[in-house]
Amino acid sequence: MDPQETLPLDPEALIGLWEFLLAEGELLWRQAMRPWTTYQIGIILAVFLFAWGLRALIRPRYSDWLRSRENWPKWRLRIGLIVQRRMRMILFVAMIWAAYLVMKELTWSYRSLLLRVVANLSTAWLFIAFATRLIANPALGVVVRYGAWTWATLSILGWTDEAENTLESIAITMGETRLSMWLIIKAVVIMAVLLAMARLMAGASAASIRRNTAISPSMQVLAVKVLQVILFGSAFFIALKSVGVDLTGLAVLSGAIGVGLGFGLQKVVSNLVSGIIILLDKSIKPGDVISLGETFGWIESLGARYVSVVTRDGREYLIPNEDLITGQVVNWSHSNDFVRLDIHFGTSYQDDPHEVRRIAIAAAQSVNRVLSHKPPVCHIIGFGDSSVDYVLRFWITDPTGGLTNIRGNVYLALWDAFRANDISIPFPQREVRVLKDADPAAPVMD
Repeated sequence: MDPQETLPLDPEALIGLWEFLLAEGELLWRQAMRPWTTYQIGIILAVFLFAWGLRALIRPRYSDWLRSRENWPKWRLRIGLIVQRRMRMILFVAMIWAAYLVMKELTWSYRSLLLRVVANLSTAWLFIAFATRLIANPALGVVVRYGAWTWATLSILGWTDEAENTLESIAITMGETRLSMWLIIKAVVIMAVLLAMARLMAGASAASIRRNTAISPSMQVLAVKVLQVILFGSAFFIALKSVGVDLTGLAVLSGAIGVGLGFGLQKVVSNLVSGIIILLDKSIKPGDVISLGETFGWIESLGARYVSVVTRDGREYLIPNEDLITGQVVNWSHSNDFVRLDIHFGTSYQDDPHEVRRIAIAAAQSVNRVLSHKPPVCHIIGFGDSSVDYVLRFWITDPTGGLTNIRGNVYLALWDAFRANDISIPFPQREVRVLKDADPAAPVMD
C-alpha cells in the first residue's frame, strides 16, 4: 500500500470543524448574555432543584409502596424499580415541559427556545435510559445508551450534518477501498440492530418449536440451531451489504479462512459434524439416560461441540460429540423408558427354593418404583459351594431417579422378607482339624 494513499484525517475538514465549533461557541455565548436567555437558565436551575427536592420527598413513600407489591410479576416490578431510580429525571421532564408551555403562552416563542431545547434533550435522554434497560448485556447497554444519547443530542441541536462530515473525513484509503469512521459506526449500528432483531426472532421461533410436541427433541434442537445460523448469518451479511461492502471479496477470503480452519481445527470440525449426525439420526436426545465408560447420567442439553451429561451426584460432564459417535454408548431410554435390573443373592440348601422364589418376587413388588404390570421374576442360576444361587429381575421406567438406590431398596426388602420367613443367607465357612499324632518333622505339603 502506498503511504501517500493513506489519509487518516483531512486537514481541511479539521479546520472547518474548528471554525464551526468556534462560531457555535460564539453564538451560544451571545445568546447566553441576552436577558431572556439568563431568565430561562434560571428557570431550568429552579426546576432542577425543585425536582431534586420533590424526589427526596416522594421516593421513600414510593419505595415502601413498591415493596408492598409482592404479587406483581417480575417485569412490572422491574419497571417500578427503573421509575424509582429515574424519578428525578421524570419529575424534571414533566416540570420543564410545563414551564416551557407556560412561557410559550406568556411571551414570544424565541424567549422560550432554550426551554424547548432542554425539554427535548431531557425527554430523549429519559426515553433512551428506559429503552436501554431492556438490553440484558450490561456492556452492550452502556454502549447503546451513550451512542443513542450522542446522536439524540446532535439531532436536537441540529449538528448531525457537521458530525457526519467530520466522521466521514476521518478515513483510511486502501487502493479503491475507502474506510471512514462514519462507515464503521454506521456498520456497527446497523449490525447491532439486525443482530438484536435476529436474536428476538430466534428466541421466539425456538420457543414455538419447543412447544411443538409433534417434533422430536433431537429435531427440535437441530431446527433451533439451523434457524439461529440462518438468522444471524443473514443479519451479518445484510449489515455488510447495506454499508456498501463488496461481498465477492469477502466470499474469497472466507473460503481461504475456511480451508485453513479445516486443517487447523480438525477436532472442532469433527465435533460439529458429529453433533449434526447425532441430531439427524436421533441416537440420543435431551432427557435420555446414557452410560459412557464410567459416566452414567442423563442428557441435559445437546450443543454444537459437546453433549452435557448430568450425573446423580450433581456433576455435569461435557462430552465431545465425536466420542458419542466413535465410542460405545449405552442408551437406557433410546426406544422406550423400560429398564431391567438384576440382583444376585443366595440362600441355604435347607430352604425350599420354591418358597424362596415366591418371597423374593413379593419383596421386589413391595418397592415403589418396581413395575407391577411387568412383574419381577426369580430364577435359580446355580448350586454354589455354600448356597443356592438366584437372580431376581425387575423393571423400572425412571432410570433418571438412580439405579443404585433402587437396587438398595430391593436388597433391603429381601432382607426383611427373609428375616420374617426364617430364610438364611449363608456365608463361606472353613473347618480346620489339628491331628495330634502328626510328626512335627514331617515335611509340609502345599
